[in-house]
Amino acid sequence: MRIATWNVNSITARLPRLLAWLESSGTDVLCVQETKCAESAFPYEPLRELGYEAAVNATGRWNGVALLSKAGLTDVTVGLPGGPDYDGGQEPRAIGATCGPVRLWSVYVPNGREIGHPHYDYKLRWLEALRTTVAQDAAGERPFAVLGDFNVAPTDEDVWDRAAFDGLTHVTDLEREALAALRDSGLSDVMPRPLKYDRPFTYWDYRELGFPKNRGMRIDLVYGNEPFAKSVDDAYVDREERKGKGASDHAPVVVDLEV
Repeated sequence: MRIATWNVNSITARLPRLLAWLESSGTDVLCVQETKCAESAFPYEPLRELGYEAAVNATGRWNGVALLSKAGLTDVTVGLPGGPDYDGGQEPRAIGATCGPVRLWSVYVPNGREIGHPHYDYKLRWLEALRTTVAQDAAGERPFAVLGDFNVAPTDEDVWDRAAFDGLTHVTDLEREALAALRDSGLSDVMPRPLKYDRPFTYWDYRELGFPKNRGMRIDLVYGNEPFAKSVDDAYVDREERKGKGASDHAPVVVDLEV
């Protein structure tokens, strides 16, 4: 079974590339983040033509997550139970479902913006709500994973230059502690192969030639419970999909399971 996660940075803008990648990659389930469209504008039909069912949590031009599956799509949970509000409502940042033999969540963790900003506190509270939500599934015997754009680099090795992030979000102790608490609920970090260079970055800024210079970050993560992690046959970052005109600023992270 092939499972992947990808922040597409607008499913509308990336649709031709997304459809081509799904067809060529043989992916059974894709966790999508940053759809940037209302649910009514989601491209259900072209995905259905490729054999994918879709579960969607999307409300407009910002955020938005989805699960695309050829392996079934049941017990769908839209939104993060008990998750915090921001600006008067819960943003569309999480969706969970059972896809054949596995239970999955696609998540788009808040960015945090800057240290001391209300969005930073919101990010920490959101991660705590996620930990609470997944704890039971994480401790279970069924393969289970949380995949997505976590907007946190777990260690200094997960950014191209730690000094370049001094005073910025994504690398602070509080963010990393919240991520560690999530792992401590019964999950482990499924580390992908980089395919090129020595570190498996998943995101490169569009500005200042970030991708050609490999000035990246590993913020798109796969956190699986023990039955999931034991089933992993391979994992890699498909950095080829970050190349060329019209690419997302994130690359897909692909995990192959023997289930």
